[in-house]
Amino acid sequence: MKRTEIKDALALTTYGQRINVRGWVRSRRGNKNVSFIALNDGSTIKNIQIVADLATSDGCSSEGKRFSEEELKLVTTGACISATGSLVESMGKGQTVEIHADEIEVYGTADPDTYPLQKKGHSLEYLRTVAHLRPRTNTFGAILRIRHNMAIAIHTYFHEHGYFYFHTPLITASDCEGAGQMFQVTTKNLYNLKRDQQGQIDYSDDFFGKMTALTVSGQLEGELGAMALGKIYTFGPTFRAENSNTPRHLAEFWMIEPEIAFYDINDNMDLAEDFIKFCIQWALDHCKDDIDFLNQMYDNTLIERLNGVLAEKFVRLDYTDGINILLEAKKKFEFPVKWGIDLQSEHERYLVEEHFKRPVILTNYPKEIKAFYMKQNDDGKTVRAMDVLFPQIGEIIGGSEREADYDKLLNRINELNIPMKDMWWYLETRKFGTVPHSGFGLGFERLVLFVTGMQNIRDVIAFPRTPNNAEF
Repeated sequence: MKRTEIKDALALTTYGQRINVRGWVRSRRGNKNVSFIALNDGSTIKNIQIVADLATSDGCSSEGKRFSEEELKLVTTGACISATGSLVESMGKGQTVEIHADEIEVYGTADPDTYPLQKKGHSLEYLRTVAHLRPRTNTFGAILRIRHNMAIAIHTYFHEHGYFYFHTPLITASDCEGAGQMFQVTTKNLYNLKRDQQGQIDYSDDFFGKMTALTVSGQLEGELGAMALGKIYTFGPTFRAENSNTPRHLAEFWMIEPEIAFYDINDNMDLAEDFIKFCIQWALDHCKDDIDFLNQMYDNTLIERLNGVLAEKFVRLDYTDGINILLEAKKKFEFPVKWGIDLQSEHERYLVEEHFKRPVILTNYPKEIKAFYMKQNDDGKTVRAMDVLFPQIGEIIGGSEREADYDKLLNRINELNIPMKDMWWYLETRKFGTVPHSGFGLGFERLVLFVTGMQNIRDVIAFPRTPNNAEF
């Protein structure tokens, strides 16, 4: 018989219909007369109840199939089974239908003494140690379904607004952020490295003939796409070799990066606000059961906070004004505040959560703390950067109007001693038909972190990569 997904089975009202469901046992309970099996297949956070009547000790039978204890002894928490039977109206709370089983087949057993996910509460820290199994829990099933829906929302938004999905390389010879914290890609024998006369590693015999690394951002190549297609976005994995053991950093994460020709900083801010509100509304519309669960189990202000972001227009605040607000705040910050600093999470969250009580787009940062490609303002001190700051997260989007002037961009590259051999192609777009343009980057995991209400970024990606951790 064809399998019915549990999310579809729960919506049926054709009582008496014979259906088949398959999934993993969350629990089994009962008495000497009947067993109740909670089954989940990942299609929904909700389980469906399988009712299995037990044969009586005197061997008497009544209407319908009755199972022996021997037949059901392998139906334990974690086992994978197929159950076939009649759909009946449920008398229990929290469910409308259940299945009165007449066939149960065990596909895979799970030893109750060693299965790591018993029917009890497990800490998120513990679940990270069993990341190969944690998607089977209610919490991670909900998170991963929301993550999927956020990916669909992203592609839907950009497609409906005329953007082209542009695939930028994962292996690159340029460091977009100029930070140098990149994972190198090489085929060289690391135990016998060829070196030049100055003692530097000679990459001439390497696969690409030069030093290459995993990308930290697809932005630079994305700009090239925008110079031809007008509006593009990238959505793919990025890598940063930062030794950051914080709840907000990963070594491997996903980025969404639109780049748009003929957009200035104000257009960019409008896009960022509209885009992120679309994604949040999508989550509320398409992930209700999962968000309700997370709101109930982890953060009872989650739904209120999501709706709050949708209800308010984001504040647009000059960096200098933001610094003045922080200096005047009657609050002791761990990191001192002065003009020229790169704001810490505590500063960003104060502006959002305590001062304005809504998201903030901070603009016109000091050029010394921002990347070389950002458009310089006339004051010579600041650039047309923008960061979107969210409650509980801090910075969720970072972007800017890009520097379109060849000479200004060249001077900035030289000031920062960025090797010209890596930048010639990027500079040429300013020689041949340059154009005002803008873009931003949104860390996908930070979006999922906000939408789920989770507190640690390691809990919104299936297999987190962090310092000293590349398990699974």
